[in-house]
Amino acid sequence: MWLCPALTGPRERTGVGGIASPGEFVVVSALLLGVLASLAAGQELISPFEMADSGASSSAIDTLVLVELSKHGIEAAPLCSDEVFVRRIYLDVIGTLPTPNEVEHFMEDSTPDKRYTLIEDLLQRQEFADYWALKWCDILRVKSEFPINLWPNAVQCYHRWIRESIRDNKPCDEFVREMLTSSGSNFRVPPVNFYRAVQNREPAGIAGAVALPFMGARIEHWTPEQREGMAKFFSRVAYKSTAEWKEEIVYLDPAPVEAMSAMLPDGVTVQLDPDKDPRDLFADWLLAADNPWFARNMANRVWSWLLGRGIIHEADDIRPDNPPSNPALLSYLEDALIRSGYDLRHLYLIILNSHTYQRSSIARSEAPEADTLFACYPVRRIDAEALIDAVCGITGTRETYSSAVPEPFSYIPEYQRSIALADGSITSPFLEMFGRPTRDTGFESERTNAMTDPQRLHLLNSTQIQRKIEQGVRSRLATGGGKGDQRGIVQSVYLTILSRKPTESETAAALSYVENSGLKRDQALCDLAWALINTKEFLYRH
Repeated sequence: MWLCPALTGPRERTGVGGIASPGEFVVVSALLLGVLASLAAGQELISPFEMADSGASSSAIDTLVLVELSKHGIEAAPLCSDEVFVRRIYLDVIGTLPTPNEVEHFMEDSTPDKRYTLIEDLLQRQEFADYWALKWCDILRVKSEFPINLWPNAVQCYHRWIRESIRDNKPCDEFVREMLTSSGSNFRVPPVNFYRAVQNREPAGIAGAVALPFMGARIEHWTPEQREGMAKFFSRVAYKSTAEWKEEIVYLDPAPVEAMSAMLPDGVTVQLDPDKDPRDLFADWLLAADNPWFARNMANRVWSWLLGRGIIHEADDIRPDNPPSNPALLSYLEDALIRSGYDLRHLYLIILNSHTYQRSSIARSEAPEADTLFACYPVRRIDAEALIDAVCGITGTRETYSSAVPEPFSYIPEYQRSIALADGSITSPFLEMFGRPTRDTGFESERTNAMTDPQRLHLLNSTQIQRKIEQGVRSRLATGGGKGDQRGIVQSVYLTILSRKPTESETAAALSYVENSGLKRDQALCDLAWALINTKEFLYRH
């Protein structure tokens, strides 16, 4: 059960100016979190986390999932409550917490299709392009410094093109074709940076860099013949520098070559015309509607991004001896993507509107297959960038990012959110601690969302979090409900941090602490906000 209530009991402060020192906050927060857990243990599960009546679903996704669950005797979780859904969908689709006004607007909406409407609205938001550009930049290795060395000009050019492609809903086959077949300056032809962001520029190295994001395959698992055959399609890719600082031209080597044969990953041998770019032939094969490699990879990867794990897991380790947990479901998603004209937004829409995605995260079965067959929504920590953005949004503060290496210096405007950072080299101690990927390899596993002891200590005891909370209480967290309306203020704190109103027992506990702790109101609210930020309910998508 999630821990969400507030705190009780008076305590004497010894911090400077009436505000506890960071060390004292460890004791305070640990005490308060214990109170929260004990209060939460006796609450009903249905409210505020689950719907009492989920109803039936006519979705093909749900039918295929329920068939597999039934085979294993696993009960599916009911639908999550509206409070949980609105927070989940904001974090999963735009990497952003909903504002209190957005939560209340959704909760007051009584139309039966309000979840569908909200999903459609979020898919059109600017933050959608920011957040999903972040996902693509991870696997495409968008990074200015070692070992990728795209350099700042190329990073900005490449990121802008990726983001605009997502914003404009460019079909994903067209998006990938532009990268595979592009030539020219990496400062002026954005997709050519795909070939620049490759550590190993030998044909075999380029082939591996192509297979991982676009086929979900690791070519080290292939036979030598398969690896050599695919490498031939990239054997004429060449690079040259210009007089412009760090600019590089990617081009097709014009040196005369003889006709030769190459083997496609499916084992078919083709002849390469010396007068044509072999990359065009490979792109035609990969992106053909009857070729399962690309559509299967994209369907599985999107499912993994939204549901926490792929139907084939890991999402970038597709191979014959790693079969899908639900082959029929993966086949359906592949077909849906192809029929839509490779419209990824359509794929998001059908997945997000399914009961499978909207289920509660509270499992109804302890069977080990429950997770792999998607019996409930998977609990997982918020991405590092979205987490620091959430803390900043709650407290009305900003993060600053800059990089003195490489020259010219890179400065990020204070108003820019962390999910919109283009360059994997520009980071912070917080982002590094909370698992932001280095973007060195393009593997999904580079991003780590597991909680660690240093992360817990930072959230409990860091000056960074303390200052943000204190500023937030002064500027926004203590303003809800009107002057003197303590109940309204407590509700505002819960709504701002957890995207829901507190239960009656939570409200009573919080009011008791605020009114009886012997602290000034703002100091007590700092304790409450800090405790809520350290709950699993805040830190995790659920």
